Amino acid sequence: MSRSIAYTSSPLLASPTPVWRSKFIVAAIALSFAGLVGRAVYIQVIENEFFQRQGEVRFARTLALPASRGRILDRNGIVLASSIPVPSIWAIPEDVPRDPEGLKKLASLLDMPLAELNKKLEDEDKTFVWLKRQVDESVGNEIAALGLKGIYQRKEYKRQYPEGEAAAHVVGFTNVEDQGQEGMELAFNKELGGRNGSRRVIKDRMGRVVEDVREQIAPVDGRDLQLSIDSKVQFFAYQTLKEAVLQHKAKAGSVVVLDVQTGEVLALANYPSFVPDKRRNLSGAQLRNRALTDTFEPGSTMKPFVIATALNQGMVTPETKIQTAPGRLSIGSATISDSHPQGMLSVTGVIQKSSNVGTVKIAMQMPPRKMWEMYTQVGFGQKPELPFPGAVSGRLRPYKSWRPIEQATMSYGYGVSVSLFQLAHAYTIFGRDGDLAPVTMFKMSEPAVGVSVIEARHARDVRQMLHLVTLPGGTAQKAQTMGYSVGGKTGTAHKVEGKGYADKKYRGVFAGLAPIDAPRIAVAVMIDEPSNGKYFGGDTAAPVFSQTVQQTLRVLGIAPDLSVKPQVITDAVEESF
Repeated sequence: MSRSIAYTSSPLLASPTPVWRSKFIVAAIALSFAGLVGRAVYIQVIENEFFQRQGEVRFARTLALPASRGRILDRNGIVLASSIPVPSIWAIPEDVPRDPEGLKKLASLLDMPLAELNKKLEDEDKTFVWLKRQVDESVGNEIAALGLKGIYQRKEYKRQYPEGEAAAHVVGFTNVEDQGQEGMELAFNKELGGRNGSRRVIKDRMGRVVEDVREQIAPVDGRDLQLSIDSKVQFFAYQTLKEAVLQHKAKAGSVVVLDVQTGEVLALANYPSFVPDKRRNLSGAQLRNRALTDTFEPGSTMKPFVIATALNQGMVTPETKIQTAPGRLSIGSATISDSHPQGMLSVTGVIQKSSNVGTVKIAMQMPPRKMWEMYTQVGFGQKPELPFPGAVSGRLRPYKSWRPIEQATMSYGYGVSVSLFQLAHAYTIFGRDGDLAPVTMFKMSEPAVGVSVIEARHARDVRQMLHLVTLPGGTAQKAQTMGYSVGGKTGTAHKVEGKGYADKKYRGVFAGLAPIDAPRIAVAVMIDEPSNGKYFGGDTAAPVFSQTVQQTLRVLGIAPDLSVKPQVITDAVEESF
């Protein structure tokens, strides 16, 4: 019989203790310890990667160290696009107090409905939600002054565009992630964007950095781009174009200014336009870089190329007589006519009076291949070598498929389509004594080397014909420019709609050069669908050319070569189209 041990005089403690209970307690402790050891082995050894990953997901973060996006500059170093640091507002929803008055003030500062703010904050399981990206610094300060719990700020870069809508189609814009979306911002996104750095950290639940866990990688800032654009020329061209579009109640318009010597693009403007950093309610019509993306039948602006081809082939001279009476010409079942019968004209007169009949008679003397080669050599039917997204090649069918009537209509700009930029570029052959230079959007320090298209003497002959177009008796007297001699060609073309031509819808076009004896710039203007009573290119586009030329040559420091006022006659000759 076992004997109990008396531990004390207390009757409770003096009661006998069974041995199994002690063994049970020791076993339970041993099992618990074994369980802890097993769990530790499971966590630290068997599933170590899983738990490490889960820990990182909850507390480890890789913070991007954003690179500063490169600036876009004009040829004189004036900033067209740059980045500035601004606050972006974010929140931890579960920490934000549901204070109606405080949230109402916050929503007002964020310029959003209170219901939208509440929707962003309604999911309390989230530990991060953007409320608004890239707000003004003053707004960020006012939000900080509210002292709302759970509302935080982060610095990001926001793009600014000082030249606004005037240079919008050239510069383009970026999205909230600082990625290029249009224009040069998109075309050179990689070069401008640089390379972001990174920093691996541990954060607490409040989003505060506790420690760095890896050496940080420094960002590489994007490089600056210096364009050939002159911001002053760009602004004047845009303002003049805008005024003309509004005056003629037109649908849209475009203007292109090229440096004849270097091939640089000095201005490229479209209206309607947009403000790059204020794009709310932006429409596709505003976004379109029409000078490069829209094609049209250029009408009579094509005639100088036909005459240049004929001169270069030795078929005619500037004095060769062409009978245009009675102002009509039948080819097959079709009839080609002039707006005003002119009778006997010299080749120079054909251009000055813009005679369809005279141009067709000259064109039909040459093989279709010769016309096609000229059009191709000056860039029609080919995509311009520019970095802009969406630049089009236009339409120029192979010469082997041309019927006689098609060759005839193509000689005065129907049946072929071009962009305004292509037209401006093509006209530089008359300013460069017959050769075509490549175009560029970047500043150049040396004259461009071109490819010969026609002989220099023939280019000069055509240039003088273009000069007569702007003098009394020509179709573009409104292109005359105070202090500078100019030359160019009008064009008025019916707009194509569906499978035919729209009734009473036109495009007025003018392309030309200045100063005429030693051209420095080529300018092309297009007014789309003028509806205020005048639609001829000589009335709608030529005045834009005149003002643009005057401002551009002054900005470039070109001395005036005329001392007389423009000799504008109100009842100028209308071009045929």
